Amino acid sequence: MTLSVLEADPAGCGLRAATRAGVRTIWFDRPDRRNTMTLDMFRDYYAALRAADADPQVRAIVVTGAGDWFCAGADPEALQALLDERHRDRLMDEFGFPPHLPMTLGTPIVAAVNGGAAGLGLVHALYADVRFLSAQARLATAFSRLGLVAEYGSAWLLPRLVGVGNALDLLVSGRKIDAAEAFRIGLAQRVLPRDEVLAEAQAYAAALAAHCSPASMAVIRRQVWSGLETGAAEATADAGRLMAASLAGADFGEALASQIEGRAPRFAARVGG
Repeated sequence: MTLSVLEADPAGCGLRAATRAGVRTIWFDRPDRRNTMTLDMFRDYYAALRAADADPQVRAIVVTGAGDWFCAGADPEALQALLDERHRDRLMDEFGFPPHLPMTLGTPIVAAVNGGAAGLGLVHALYADVRFLSAQARLATAFSRLGLVAEYGSAWLLPRLVGVGNALDLLVSGRKIDAAEAFRIGLAQRVLPRDEVLAEAQAYAAALAAHCSPASMAVIRRQVWSGLETGAAEATADAGRLMAASLAGADFGEALASQIEGRAPRFAARVGG
């Protein structure tokens, strides 16, 4: 399914979304199940991200959870189903989305981690550009305690976010960490009272939507993610080429004009990927 502007979840997919001031907020919405994910919900979440990225009215995405949890990972019934290899094949082949889909988008993603995040739920937060955590949040990779390996690129992501030693600690032990430790090791950019997390994340995203060029943000995201796999010389040369193109672009002229005229910039919607 494709989500656009929803205030409820009539189809029962476990998600809802709403758009305001250029910000698409997506909720994991199974609070009675700690927002755990079924296979269909995982597919629908990635479809919702892709739909938001394709919508010219959406300039930033906020992801959060309903109730007291962000996402406690895969639904236990879904994990049980994966004991059947036919379901494992479906997980890998049927959905049509690469596991690293959030990295391929042009729209920035802000995670408003309102409560606990574990396993797959934590991975969804890792794929965000910025993480706002509730002071009550507890995080855990959990994989090793389920006899599993680090899934969906988390063994690639975590060392780049928090360093090899911290990543191995979190992945090998599967232990819980609190918001203070997450902030100390660089896993969180903000720690706030629970009832302020979503509003602050939305305000941050709204500022991106109002003041930042969608085209620039898309290119910067690609620079950062691709730069993790390239050398300094290659990354610098690529930045020079991209800077020359941006200096000739309409957004740079609009930014200068808005400063001279003392008004907010009127950046055009991003075209293409």
